[in-house]
Amino acid sequence: MTSYILRCKGLDSLIQLSNLTKKYGNKTAIQNLQLKIEKETVFGYLGPNGAGKTTTIRCLMGFIKPTSGEAEISGHNCWEDAQQIHSLVGYLPGEIHFIEHMTAEQYLKLMADLNQITNTSAITDMADRLQLPLNILIDKMSKGMKQKVGLIQSFLHNPEILILDEPTSGLDPLMQQVFIEMILEEKEKGKTILISSHLFNEVERTCDVVSIIREGEIVAVENVSNLKRIKQNKATVVFKSDEDSQKLATNDFELKKLSQNRYEVTYQGDVNNLIRALASTEIEDLELHHAELEDVFMHYYNNR
Repeated sequence: MTSYILRCKGLDSLIQLSNLTKKYGNKTAIQNLQLKIEKETVFGYLGPNGAGKTTTIRCLMGFIKPTSGEAEISGHNCWEDAQQIHSLVGYLPGEIHFIEHMTAEQYLKLMADLNQITNTSAITDMADRLQLPLNILIDKMSKGMKQKVGLIQSFLHNPEILILDEPTSGLDPLMQQVFIEMILEEKEKGKTILISSHLFNEVERTCDVVSIIREGEIVAVENVSNLKRIKQNKATVVFKSDEDSQKLATNDFELKKLSQNRYEVTYQGDVNNLIRALASTEIEDLELHHAELEDVFMHYYNNR
């Protein structure tokens, strides 16, 4: 059993899992999870569908009781002290359910009232930023618009801790960028944030630490700064001739021939390194591919 502790800020752990296990009948959703997340850390929690991410988050929010082990936030047992957890945490679920027949404004103001928030200017400010019309019935909204309502709700009471399950699901690239900016601002304020995501760009730009859960077990945890150093990217390049392709065959680039004059080029670091190298060749086509985070992880751990 491996215990993962990464002290990014040198502060006490705020979120802690101790041998956390959840079973549904004969099926084990998560098993013996050991994890500590430090204060003021933005933590990326990653894995394929069904890996156990949402089950972990539901245990943290006190929505389901662990079969064994414990989940704690700020010293509170997440199951026994669920009410305190809900007041501490801004939570965005992976599947959002709203009260029917309410506009976004009515719903968010109701949530503000329940949290005893008298100044609701933050609702308008965040809605403007996310380009969300507040006067539309939530029932009539697209998935992306509902996601924006959920984001505003999670940020509304200015919590010290945010737990966000696939927060950019349904958002277009422009709004994904706005979300990244919002997280960076909260990070600057010293918030502790747990993000379940599968988007490398989102995680790379926001998180201090990332982990992968696979088949209910945490298999890797690493500082993002370490992953950035070894990240491998790929591009498909169609050269004018084989002679041009050989100019790129150096220690900095790995070439794999796909067809005549068409190669897969693997490189580390900034894409500008590839562009500079290609400047001395003649090419007919170039297609860039972004590295998947799990591929980066597996490359990293295979070379340790």
